[in-house]
Amino acid sequence: MVELQFPLKNDTSRKIIHIDMDAFFAAVEERDHPELVGKPLVIARHPSDTGGRGVVTTANYEARKYGIHSAMSAQKAFELCPQAIFKPGDHQKYSEISRQIRQIFYRYTNIVEAVSIDEAYLDVTENKLHSKSAIKIASLIQREIWQETHLTASAGISYNKFLAKLASDYRKPRGITVVMPDEAITFLKELPIEKFHGIGKKTVPKMQELGIFTGADLYEKSEMELIRRFGKMGYSLYRKVRGVHDSPVNTFRNRKSVGKEHTYGKLLTTESEVLTQLRQLSEKVAGALKKEQKHGKTVVLKVRYADFTTITKRTTLREYLHEKEAIFAEASLIWEEVQGLEKGIRLLGVTITNLDPMTYENITLPLWPETHKKKS
Repeated sequence: MVELQFPLKNDTSRKIIHIDMDAFFAAVEERDHPELVGKPLVIARHPSDTGGRGVVTTANYEARKYGIHSAMSAQKAFELCPQAIFKPGDHQKYSEISRQIRQIFYRYTNIVEAVSIDEAYLDVTENKLHSKSAIKIASLIQREIWQETHLTASAGISYNKFLAKLASDYRKPRGITVVMPDEAITFLKELPIEKFHGIGKKTVPKMQELGIFTGADLYEKSEMELIRRFGKMGYSLYRKVRGVHDSPVNTFRNRKSVGKEHTYGKLLTTESEVLTQLRQLSEKVAGALKKEQKHGKTVVLKVRYADFTTITKRTTLREYLHEKEAIFAEASLIWEEVQGLEKGIRLLGVTITNLDPMTYENITLPLWPETHKKKS
């Protein structure tokens, strides 16, 4: 049976920059603690403090030389490099710096898609500098990030998000890599298959079983074979390896939850301390919901004790809530069900999930038609 081949449409008119901070969390700690520079640094609690539990959030480039990487168990990282320095992360600090960096992006374009705390896509086809050079803009962004935060970033530039993402990882740290339309297929063919964004660790062996080790191998597979083997991902990969990926930079990402948490240097040991902190967290969550113009139906309480055991409890309501007093009231009710105050509390968190835009309201329908109402 002959497979019909249709020409693929490829929009090469856009100019997309992908900015990826270099070992972000570790770089922040090196900036704030210069004595760590040049030493292998792992952002995770030391396994000796957790009974071997925990995972690596990130590691600096010195630690990566030993094979340490994010999502690896902290115990494995310690075995690979016993002399590494382990440091717990400070997510609140990282988030504040991330917001500072994002403001730099908006100086150049309003079309910004933040995909995580340390990376974002920018569409600079039309930009606030009225510049035709995406390279110039990426270079200016790198320079301003360094001047204002003393942190480095790598940039990938191409005509679509998939290629820009791959390019930003190509020459780290501090790199700028450009993939032009006429270079895209050659660039993709030379990449190891595990470098393709979207192909996970579990998929790589399946690819290799089919003789797919590089982009060039993937390019030789027919569309129907890839779809048969990998379903929707096969359909997507057939196009991506040919440089086709028309997903726009999405300025509106649908947040699934809004939450705030805090780790306490001095353990909370009294009811009043806990309630005071829950009130403060609820106020912060309410502020974040207002900023996002969201409200939600599910309240989640997170509690971590002195021994690092962690529990989460939640309640789902019939009505939406977004005001600080309502959030605090529900968080307090959940707290009443929690035991273990005598152990000391190291962390509290309040999160609202099951979100919808503020414009979406509950509509209460009458149980009976108007004619069934009791007349007065």
